[in-house]
Amino acid sequence: MRFVEPRTEAQQARGVLFRARQRLVHQRTELVNALRAVLYEFGLVVPQGIAHIRHIEAMLDEAVLPEAVKQECLDLLRQISEQSVRIDVRTKKIRMLAQESENTCRLQSMPGVGPLTALAIEAFAPDLQSFRRGRDFAAWLGLVPRQFSSGGKERLGKISKAGQADIRRLLIMGAMTQVNWASRKAPAPGSWLARMLARKPRMLVAIALANRMARAIWAMATKQEDYRDPALSLAA
Repeated sequence: MRFVEPRTEAQQARGVLFRARQRLVHQRTELVNALRAVLYEFGLVVPQGIAHIRHIEAMLDEAVLPEAVKQECLDLLRQISEQSVRIDVRTKKIRMLAQESENTCRLQSMPGVGPLTALAIEAFAPDLQSFRRGRDFAAWLGLVPRQFSSGGKERLGKISKAGQADIRRLLIMGAMTQVNWASRKAPAPGSWLARMLARKPRMLVAIALANRMARAIWAMATKQEDYRDPALSLAA
């Protein structure tokens, strides 16, 4: 059993800020979906995502809708805009905090790790020195496959998803960005990423890469050194 020290006030404060931004993003998504649902009732189909908000604004200018419906849509757009401003304020605070700590600056030297991920690790992860090795940290994040034994054979299943969900999600997102970039640019022949992409679906490759990232993060934090693991680079 691993005993974890209580989080410091600074960690708790960072966690509150992170959760506040997360809550605002969730609320904005609900508003966007509500707006899409209203438009859909009148035959106007809008793709998912905040990136299409400007398209909705242009659509409302041209669409023939009952005045009450148009006003409701405009009110939803106003609420979405206000939420976006609040999100931007929290995002700027997070970026500033991520530059204040030597540890978060170090973590951001790794491809796929930005201010949000670095701050989430600082806010929610225990002291990485408490893990004996990088694999233990990856397991704590739920980035290792479940093991099943049957008839003397061991089989690997999906990742356990145990542990801290925010860090795990952000690492997978960062890894997926790397995988998508590599798919377009073609990684170096024979590299770990090239071999994985040749035989595995992108999401599985991203999860495997997130696992390697977690191990490298543990090494960076415990050895207090910047990212230099060639195994994670696209040309490794």
